[in-house]
Amino acid sequence: MKTPNKKNAAYKTIGEATKQLGLIDKNTGRLQTHTIRYWQSQFKQIKPSIKAGNRRYFSEKDIKIISYIHFLLKKKGLTISGVKKLLDKGETHSIDATLDYGVYKPDLLSSKSIKDKIRNISKIVKELKKIKNG
Repeated sequence: MKTPNKKNAAYKTIGEATKQLGLIDKNTGRLQTHTIRYWQSQFKQIKPSIKAGNRRYFSEKDIKIISYIHFLLKKKGLTISGVKKLLDKGETHSIDATLDYGVYKPDLLSSKSIKDKIRNISKIVKELKKIKNG
């Protein structure tokens, strides 16, 4: 039974996490809890607490990680392998962020992608200046 005054910082069941993340089948309206279970098997960063009856309870940190994975997979078009590489590396800067992450980008010469590459070059130059200046 769900507690009506449950705090946002409290652990959430897989169903509550699925609702919060909007992982709901548009045709049937059913929760896609299987998606979170699959991602948990693929990404070591998702570490829910497992309580009695093998029930998963997700912290806010877990939900943020799942949300980021969802964004990278569904909005940015990365593959599971690409997201794993990105999460394992932490924050990295490269001229072309689409390389090495299994992303299909037919518009590599669009003005937006060129602007993104210029921003990435700028970040790299700033990092190099920091290293040079100690």
